[in-house]
Amino acid sequence: MFKALLLEKGDTFSASIQSLDEAALPPADVLVRVDWSTLNYKDGLAITNKGPVVRQWPMVAGIDGAGVVLESSHPAWKAGDAFIHNGWGVGETHWGCLAEKARLKGDWLVKLPAAFTARQAMAIGTAGYTAMLCVLALEDHGVKPGAGEILVTGATGGVGSVAVALLGRLGYTVVAATGKTAEADWLKALGASSIIDRAELAAPGKPFQKERWAGVVDAVGSHTLANALAQTRYGGVVAACGLAQGADLATTVMPFILRGVTLAGVDSVMAPLARRQRAWDRLARDLDPAKLETLIEEIPLSGAIDKAHALMGGQVRGRVVVRIAG
Repeated sequence: MFKALLLEKGDTFSASIQSLDEAALPPADVLVRVDWSTLNYKDGLAITNKGPVVRQWPMVAGIDGAGVVLESSHPAWKAGDAFIHNGWGVGETHWGCLAEKARLKGDWLVKLPAAFTARQAMAIGTAGYTAMLCVLALEDHGVKPGAGEILVTGATGGVGSVAVALLGRLGYTVVAATGKTAEADWLKALGASSIIDRAELAAPGKPFQKERWAGVVDAVGSHTLANALAQTRYGGVVAACGLAQGADLATTVMPFILRGVTLAGVDSVMAPLARRQRAWDRLARDLDPAKLETLIEEIPLSGAIDKAHALMGGQVRGRVVVRIAG
């Protein structure tokens, strides 16, 4: 038997910590012990039933996990190996990692970099790994430190806070957009050069505005993304990875055909292994462990349901790390 955060839906929805039989785990070629997990925005949607994340019921929540392989029939993994898991529909269509045990596909797993403990890997989690993918998108499209201001939206959230820390350490001039003005000093300590109120971007705006941003990391979507595009400088790049404000995008082709702006979509769920490994290797090199520690709020598995509600209520900053055992 093992403890897990189980989501059930019949006539009503429920989320609870339960003891489950290992025999109930779905088929896959690697059995793991999960030592640490985390709460991402998608986990919050699933646990609070505020979005259609879960596709099969019942479901063990948790898209991220880190720990140790217990058994494996996959050639790349053996008992005792340390792993990281992010995405791949886990917690949506396959039982997830907010649990003491999980059965996962070896092709989904990434080797834990020597630079990180399992706890640190989950402090990064899908949110931080997505932030690194966004930074790589800016780099791959030629946006270099010194090119100009880089806007990070949703800056106190999981993606945004790691993006601020990464970009700041890499030498970019970071402007953090947030509705939590009390967190300005924290964001500057992470690496932001200046702060703007998210309200400046959150309302419908003109489709073509004064040029400002050399690059953008956007986890918000909707009007915020539309305004960011309208303000991006000639040849600039906008990495879009989230929809905290909404999935809509009311914009025009003007930034693209008159300023050569690139809108780079960033997906973390189904990203191929080579891209994942590149992102984790760069995180090991470029993310300051001391800055990472300032992002962390640690909770036990028993506190994950309440914290998911707080996350969806905008009452969480940085990264929530879930201690699975004990």
